[in-house]
Amino acid sequence: MHFVEVILPLSLDKTFTYSVSETEYNYIKIGMRLAVPFGKSRIYTALVIAIHQNKPTLYDAKEIHQILDEKPIVTEIQITHWQWIASYYMCAIGDVYRGAMPSALLLESETIISQKNDGFVDESLLTDDEFLIYEALQQQSSLKVQDIINILNKKNIFPVIQKLIDKNILVLQEEMLETYTPKLVRYVKLHSKYETNEGLSELLEVLKNANKQKEIVLSYFQLSASEKKPITVKKLIEVANSTSTIVKTLIDKEIFEEYYIQVDRVNFIGKTKDEQLQLSEVQQIAFEEIKENFTQKEVCLLHGVTSSGKTEIYIKLIEQYIKEEKQILYLLPEIALTTQLVGRLRDYFGNKVAVFHSKYSNNERVEVWQQVLEQSPKAQIVIGARSALFLPFSNLGLVIVDEEHEQTFKQVDPSPRYHARDASIVLANSHKAKVLLGSATPSIGTYFNSQSGKYGLVEISKRYGNVKMPEIELVNLKDKYFRKQMSGHFSDILIEEITKTLSLGEQVILFQNRRGFSPVIECMTCGHVPQCPQCDVSLTYHKFKNQLRCHYCGYSMAKPTNCHSCTSVHLTTKGFGTEQIQQELVELFPNTKVGRMDQDTTRGKFGFEKIIDSFKNREIDILVGTQMLAKGLDFDNVSLVGIMNADNMLYHPDFRAFERSYQMMTQVSGRSGRSEKQGKVIIQTYNPDHNIIQQVVHNNYIGMYKEQLYDRQIYHYPPYYKLIKLTLKHRDFDKLKEGSMWLYQVMKQNFTIPILGPEEPPISRIRNEYIRTIMVKIPTNQSLQGTKKTIQKILNSFDVVPQYRAIKVSVNVDFY
Repeated sequence: MHFVEVILPLSLDKTFTYSVSETEYNYIKIGMRLAVPFGKSRIYTALVIAIHQNKPTLYDAKEIHQILDEKPIVTEIQITHWQWIASYYMCAIGDVYRGAMPSALLLESETIISQKNDGFVDESLLTDDEFLIYEALQQQSSLKVQDIINILNKKNIFPVIQKLIDKNILVLQEEMLETYTPKLVRYVKLHSKYETNEGLSELLEVLKNANKQKEIVLSYFQLSASEKKPITVKKLIEVANSTSTIVKTLIDKEIFEEYYIQVDRVNFIGKTKDEQLQLSEVQQIAFEEIKENFTQKEVCLLHGVTSSGKTEIYIKLIEQYIKEEKQILYLLPEIALTTQLVGRLRDYFGNKVAVFHSKYSNNERVEVWQQVLEQSPKAQIVIGARSALFLPFSNLGLVIVDEEHEQTFKQVDPSPRYHARDASIVLANSHKAKVLLGSATPSIGTYFNSQSGKYGLVEISKRYGNVKMPEIELVNLKDKYFRKQMSGHFSDILIEEITKTLSLGEQVILFQNRRGFSPVIECMTCGHVPQCPQCDVSLTYHKFKNQLRCHYCGYSMAKPTNCHSCTSVHLTTKGFGTEQIQQELVELFPNTKVGRMDQDTTRGKFGFEKIIDSFKNREIDILVGTQMLAKGLDFDNVSLVGIMNADNMLYHPDFRAFERSYQMMTQVSGRSGRSEKQGKVIIQTYNPDHNIIQQVVHNNYIGMYKEQLYDRQIYHYPPYYKLIKLTLKHRDFDKLKEGSMWLYQVMKQNFTIPILGPEEPPISRIRNEYIRTIMVKIPTNQSLQGTKKTIQKILNSFDVVPQYRAIKVSVNVDFY
């Protein structure tokens, strides 16, 4: 008896055993994909994680369907790492597998519906819906479930299909579809019979009356003379200013021959720079210190002020590992940052740089996966957002986590809820690789680890080229409103500074951490505020689309002309977002070009590139944006940064609110004055004496760190305690209340550590589901693994209670 142990891309935390023949047993290797039957009739792509001869005791092993790979596409180090993620972050191994693989490599059976060929069909006996499906199958041989949903324009179509199956008209079959297709580019060459001189005169004779065809042939000769490389149909059409129909005619006439070449979808042509990158004296010292730290420690923190030239140090370090032929992983918190960085790295390393993030198409991601697996030189350096962590590295030498303090490194939904910074440290450890964390405002946990000697620490306190830190000026909004010195949301000081900056031909960045026009529309008569019908939030007004939208579930409605409660027409907007700032700027500075960068303007694949490039090329004078602007972007012509309202970050109900506010304001300020001239930052606030705002003004990271650490020790927060948050969701408010109370009390009986809850979060209903949270605080001297096991046992018994089974529980470990 021969068996394989597999994981399925489903939210299941156990592995499954399937039987294989002896030949298959000898052929299959760990890390290959198999198509296996699961459930009554579904087929999934499973991943082999073990091969053995132990018969399962609880069920009869089914046979596999087919083997999908000739060689493993996942490495054993990856599988071990995924199992660690599943165990540490308390999620199903199936979730990690599904989250890690590009979905083009995870085939699922598509239910195909076709008509039975034999037998007569009496159309008069069919209902309207049945006839529509039957009629569609006369036009095409088969339909997918989604096609039928579209034809009937309703979701519940299975009863109709079932009736047609019962009437012996339809059959279902499960079919696996391979979704990855290599990209082929169409080329043309001259037909062999025209390659001689006699052939050419014959060719001109053939084309003497066909001018358009003659033009294309002449363009072909021009191109082949100048380029000395294969000519694509696309290029030929462009140069000849013609159409593909004419090219096809020439192919049909056997004047051209067409052929295809497989190419990479993401192909970067960059030239390696010959001259060496020269580090400044301060950078060189830091570089040497990092190398020294790496001899004793696996992880090192580079704490350098904004614009201190951290990227150059990374490049110098990457050079070393490239010489040793190691792979390098460079993690960034935002896709927006990859745009700028890829350009810089390509200047040094040519086409050794690959990019991996969610804005890339499925096929592009599969290609990067294959390149990393084969250790192709095209993917020696991988730049990516957090998902790049899952690529099949086999020779990893260095991991760089830039802007390591960023909360976007933590995945919130869906599972696995991993933290890319922490998971990459574990991954590097299994490869015996080194990790460099870089930030101007390190997270308190990381800085604490560097102070306690767990990580190495290298600090740079001066900006590159001795450029001065920006001058920060505070504007008291309370006072400005009282003195009537405000125009919309702009104080007179900010307007004056913007005018001065623009007159010098320099650029401005304005930061407001809210998208849309305004977060609230209120009726002046009765005070009614339009709410989302599915979530516990007010609707945000987007002026550009003239609609109210929910930022949690996507619900939208047209902007009301009168109050839905009392029909009054006196409606007013409260609060402001990036859209409103942009509109006020257009009114205040009519001759300037204002750009906006937030989730609404960067939806497309190249959304970030377009905005960043036009700002860098100085086509935009003032850029308004949300926190996307706050990190790592490098614009040398920006000399003024304005923070529109510093207070809305400070007063979040969250123990990290002060730390995050400090990081955000410091990072945004750091975009100013990055070349020779000292920059300026204007922070508008109602509370200029607030400790955090004063620490930002004086660039006092250590003061902020010590103060926050003191608070966290008193109130049992990280880094002194580990946090696990349980989130319970259900549509029935009373059932959720009862279930969360039951879970809380059982946990209280089993633990002596602090357990808080069950409480309603600030937004206590999303998509019609009510939410309750329970927080578990685990001191660092207590076994984390043991505590997690107990929590898991309690959750398993909660799942067995019949009335609570419908309550969804998600676990978020280290959710900070």
